[in-house]
Amino acid sequence: MADARQLLEQLRADLQPLDERIVRHPYLDALEAGQAPRTALRAFAGQQYHILTSDLGSIALLVSRHAALPSRPFLLNLLQGEAAALGALPAFAAALGLGPADLEASEPRPAGHAYAAFVAWLALYGSDAELAAAFLVNFAAWGANCGRLSRALQARYDLAKPDVAFFDLFARLPPFEAEALAVIQGGLDRGTPAARIRRAARLLQGYELMFWGAMAEAAGLGGSG
Repeated sequence: MADARQLLEQLRADLQPLDERIVRHPYLDALEAGQAPRTALRAFAGQQYHILTSDLGSIALLVSRHAALPSRPFLLNLLQGEAAALGALPAFAAALGLGPADLEASEPRPAGHAYAAFVAWLALYGSDAELAAAFLVNFAAWGANCGRLSRALQARYDLAKPDVAFFDLFARLPPFEAEALAVIQGGLDRGTPAARIRRAARLLQGYELMFWGAMAEAAGLGGSG
């Protein structure tokens, strides 16, 4: 029988090169150097608005599909976390001169929105185990980048601490590996193929890298990474 811990360790080893490209993305270097125009940050706020609103619906759908499974509390916690992040985003947007109508009117970039589109695919066709593995791997890199962004925005772009609460929320996520591993193991025990779980994590990390490339392009920095 497949073991969730071994699967996670192998996943992390396999995806380390991709993770390194995410956490060392040139977009972050540019922000830390104050080289990205402040107006380009608006694209980041708008993109996150569309990602979060999409992810809220996606996770809610997965909760409804798995309501009778032991993973329900884990999925509900994810849902609450997405709602909290969406609630924290307006302060960041307001610091850039954006209101709710501006966020709604912003146009998502295809490469930046691919992440949310895949989460929606998982909600429709995937499993709790696939989502748990993908988020567990993804949130480590995303949280590290959010920590760098929080510091850079305060140091280089004169944002105040309350303005970057959105980033601090992800940078200080409480550990959830044990809960995610239990969901992954439950999926494996029900017959979810390990290959599908690995694929979900690999694809989500790939879409994460595409997001940062899209944000670099929006800032006029090119899409490298």
